[in-house]
Amino acid sequence: MKTTSTIILTAFLSALFLFISSSAILRAAVEKSAKRELVLLNWSEYMDPDLIDRFEEQYNAMVTEIFFESDDYRDNYMLETQGVGIDVIVVNGIQVRSYREQDWLAPMTLNEVPNLKYIDNKWLTLFADAEGYAMPHFWGTSGIVYRKDLVQREIRGWKDLLNPDEEWRRKIAMVSSSRDLIGMALKALGYSLNSTSFDELEDARQLLMKQKPYVREYTYINLDESSSLVRGEVVISMVYNGDALTLQQHSDNIEYVVPEEGSELWVDYMVVSRASKNKKLAYQFIDFLNEPGNAAQLAEFVYYATPNKAAEKLLPGEFLSDETIYPSEEVLDKCEIYTDLPPMVTRIRNEIFSGIVQ
Repeated sequence: MKTTSTIILTAFLSALFLFISSSAILRAAVEKSAKRELVLLNWSEYMDPDLIDRFEEQYNAMVTEIFFESDDYRDNYMLETQGVGIDVIVVNGIQVRSYREQDWLAPMTLNEVPNLKYIDNKWLTLFADAEGYAMPHFWGTSGIVYRKDLVQREIRGWKDLLNPDEEWRRKIAMVSSSRDLIGMALKALGYSLNSTSFDELEDARQLLMKQKPYVREYTYINLDESSSLVRGEVVISMVYNGDALTLQQHSDNIEYVVPEEGSELWVDYMVVSRASKNKKLAYQFIDFLNEPGNAAQLAEFVYYATPNKAAEKLLPGEFLSDETIYPSEEVLDKCEIYTDLPPMVTRIRNEIFSGIVQ
């Protein structure tokens, strides 16, 4: 026969067991429901929301995007933060070496991102020091987008943009990037966009200053229905090729041309911040985007050429044959990639840029 003290002890132990068990279940439920946050430093309109939703569900994560409007803005942001609070960064090819020298990048190999196996090797090695630290994301050209209903002559090259008609006064948009702005002016003059000649840089400065009274804004134009180009407030602008196709979804009067003098061949990469506290999730995100089906879906969403060979096999023929997305060899032969410049030349270019956009 149980004594009163035995009954009380048994009841106490049972209650304690239920409390511990309930606490463990509750703690497990909370841990399961807690989402890991991934912060992506990215261009706007450069990610498919459907893919983000699928990734978040599959990995119990939350993706937050911080947008930049120019390479210069992104680079300044990284200088200010040293990559703290950022997990994944979209960076242009020429800056991968610089980011490595700043010790901002975590390694990226097949061990971390198995889907690297699908990437065309030429994009992995095109820019120095990208291999082993960067995943090629997209590639394309820079060019001119314009309203063919509001521009009364044929646009063929950079020289047309830099020698505007009077009707274009305050109706031109130019990118807010020292490398792109000055590089375009150099190409218009028949020089290399990587020129280190002080005389050639001075020629480019004078050409840009001559155009300045016609420029409405030095910024990258919006890509939605509120875009100044769609509304007709801007009639001609510098733009990247895939963004021109995005703008065409809002107006049939928008035309894109790769300038006849040649242009930039660019490659964007995804990299992982060395300061990231969620590196495993960051690698999983990049790997997820490079599953062939996902990479193909993203390419169609942003209208850019993918370096993912397996994804290309899944893309429709009209996408692969669109020369705005996949330029001809003749066009590509006239294009250049950016190369590293001596510090003195970079300083002069930055001074020229500041004198134009301010």
